Amino acid sequence: MHLIAILFIILLMFGAPKLPALARSLGQSMKILRKEVGGDAETPVEAQPSNTKTDAS
Repeated sequence: MHLIAILFIILLMFGAPKLPALARSLGQSMKILRKEVGGDAETPVEAQPSNTKTDAS
């Protein structure tokens, strides 16, 4: 019941025409955030230093 009341208040505040634009903007922001956070963990293999040692004996 509380969720319905909150959704109704949001609908009154922002209006029906503005809600799709608000949702689209929020989705784009989340996509950019995931890209930026995930970009650090995904480094290409060529960019990583190699730790292999060659034995000259």
